Amino acid sequence: MSRTAVLSPIVLRIQTRWGRQTGLAEQQLNVRCSNATERQNRGNERRKSPLEVERRTPAGENRESAAALPQRNMAITVATSTLPQISLSGLKCEDIKRNGFHNRRETKGPGTAVASKQPRQESYEQAPMYVAVMTYLGFGIVTLFGYFRDFLRAVGVEKRNIAQEREEQKDFVPLYQDFENFYTRNLYMRVRDNWNRPVCSLPGPVFDLMERVSDDYNWTFRLTGRTIHNAINMGSYNYLGFAENNADFLKTVAAKTQQYGVGVCSTRQELGTLSIHEELEQLVASFLKVESSMTFGMGFAVNSMNIPAIVGKGGLILSDELNHTSLILGARLSGATIRVFKHNNMHSLEKMLKEAVCSGQPRTHRPWKKILIMVEGIYSMEGSVVRLPEIIALKKKYKAYLYLDEAHSIGAVGPSGRGVTELFNVNPSDVDVMMGTFTKSFGAAGGYIAGKKDLVDYLRGHSHSAVYAAAMSPPVAEQIIRAMKCIMGSDGSTEGIRRVRQLAENTRYFRARLKEMGFIIYGNDDSPVVPILLYMPGKVVAFAREMLERKIGVVVVGFPATPITEARARFCLSASHSRAMLNQVLRHMNEVGDNLCLKFSRLKYSSCPDLCDETDFDSGSLYDP
Repeated sequence: MSRTAVLSPIVLRIQTRWGRQTGLAEQQLNVRCSNATERQNRGNERRKSPLEVERRTPAGENRESAAALPQRNMAITVATSTLPQISLSGLKCEDIKRNGFHNRRETKGPGTAVASKQPRQESYEQAPMYVAVMTYLGFGIVTLFGYFRDFLRAVGVEKRNIAQEREEQKDFVPLYQDFENFYTRNLYMRVRDNWNRPVCSLPGPVFDLMERVSDDYNWTFRLTGRTIHNAINMGSYNYLGFAENNADFLKTVAAKTQQYGVGVCSTRQELGTLSIHEELEQLVASFLKVESSMTFGMGFAVNSMNIPAIVGKGGLILSDELNHTSLILGARLSGATIRVFKHNNMHSLEKMLKEAVCSGQPRTHRPWKKILIMVEGIYSMEGSVVRLPEIIALKKKYKAYLYLDEAHSIGAVGPSGRGVTELFNVNPSDVDVMMGTFTKSFGAAGGYIAGKKDLVDYLRGHSHSAVYAAAMSPPVAEQIIRAMKCIMGSDGSTEGIRRVRQLAENTRYFRARLKEMGFIIYGNDDSPVVPILLYMPGKVVAFAREMLERKIGVVVVGFPATPITEARARFCLSASHSRAMLNQVLRHMNEVGDNLCLKFSRLKYSSCPDLCDETDFDSGSLYDP
């Protein structure tokens, strides 16, 4: 008898026994999670919250009694224990992708592994290894020279231009740490001419720049008196082109200025609420298809001042790692526990949700008072789009709340410009808190919070922005009303929907051409934010200066705003960009890319449009490369 024949029964018994133990462990863990979920639900029922919303059952199901809910939750939890994304065993490495999704597509049954209806893919191509090596080497060289220049300043050979402590205050506590300012004085100061350029015209599709020069290596600037006229603007968030100076379009804004003046010297809770503010809030709620909304005069403060009113101590915030600074500040001010999940990674988010429900708060293990998931519609530095259907499924499964920041997506995506909820065809009521700003697509200022009427009424009395900040300027409110009515077609024209479609067409065309040229770009194919990876610090500076010489204004971003090896140029498309403008930019991009060796992509893209729908194939997920 061979050795294989002898060992086969033993191996079979070990595998069978191990399978029973693993299955038992999974079942016990899921039962624990189900019990924790039940305790969390009972705790939430006892505490009245402004975020309480009606939990809807899937289409075709009958509403169940309250007594049957715990059994249904346990049954769903045990049933979903065999799904790939939450299984504790049997998961193959090739099924796990970079974005956290699995290769298998679920067609029946509960769970969150359903392929999204996202119309376009996202690309995050990695640069060759030599690019990363040269990037680190470049930063290392400029750092060494920085230390050498600090030595020259210390011995008096080089003039010290940076602010420093006075000699008579040497025994005082220093106002700043000298090492913290190292990057600013030795790296950023050398290339400061590429940022904060003075604009002397309307920031439309083309704008005028005031020329400036420096005689002391960018420590100070002086204006030459020369103006760079008609430079193509590829850096402003003017998605729909409403930052315009057309007298015919701005007649109502001028009339409201004559009627109300330019400002309101009071808060919303005192004398600052005018009829135009109420009209705007009703229009925003109608546009977003929600019950109610509230507007604010500053977009940054919408997040930083309202999040502390929504969640506090004893609550848990699950934040995407690439969320905006305003979201991060609001989360820190709230006093809630903050945990960060990987960008757009549903596996990472579900793992944190499961742990939060099973374990509860640290030390006491009591249920969290509230679990709030915070994401953005379009991430302004990556150009990626949130995976909203999957997040909503996870939010419903674990009884959490969802805070959606649509600063860059509202007006910019969706068939009629209503943001990512329309892009994915999801019910707006599934998003508990909808936030957005009017500074991008509407050519104005301020922002809004929208959702259930109970939530908005609660924020009217508890939001710091409503209590302490001045109300929105009436001419700004009228500009938002004008732009929103144009998008909705309420003004009797089709100009708004034409701009939405033109932006989508410009976005797809510009992205496709850049890929054909060989540039590495990030983000979703429907995102008007187009980051082009430049990587090396020297190339970032050369790219910005060379494009300005060709009368094209671009925005370049580097460390610490981005990872040290992912410096980039960020292009923002607009509906006001003509095809001739885009072709001119692309022609110069092609030349600059060749001269500076910026075409790092190793993928080949066809110039032919897609002739089929990717979701028609059953061989894999929509997100498979």
